[in-house]
Amino acid sequence: MADLFDTLWQLVVILVRLGGDLGSLALQWWAVLLWFAWWLWGVNWQKAWPVLRQGAAVPFVLLVVLAALAWSQIAPNSCSFIPLPNFWRQLVAVSALAASALFCGWLQGLFSWAPRDVDIDPPAQVEHGHANH
Repeated sequence: MADLFDTLWQLVVILVRLGGDLGSLALQWWAVLLWFAWWLWGVNWQKAWPVLRQGAAVPFVLLVVLAALAWSQIAPNSCSFIPLPNFWRQLVAVSALAASALFCGWLQGLFSWAPRDVDIDPPAQVEHGHANH
């Protein structure tokens, strides 16, 4: 019986350590987790895909290129592990972010995840006649 309690105690200790390690990992990668959470559950891709097909893909690509251009001018640095010139390295990075957002949209459609619609318009005011007052 003591062996069973000892094994259960070791399991609890290991689970607590695992929770701490996962929490530490989440704190290190919070921005990436937030990025994926937003594009998976914050954007209604059922409405976004038709808009992109109707022509919004062109401004989307333009924004990707402009973001890479701005980044290359704001922080022009050399990178030893990616042998690309300054602008092209940033373009690859921004394109990877854009592709990950589109991938999240594909996943949302695949698993039928869609955020609930939130109506931001105020409710319509119903006017009553004041003839009998």
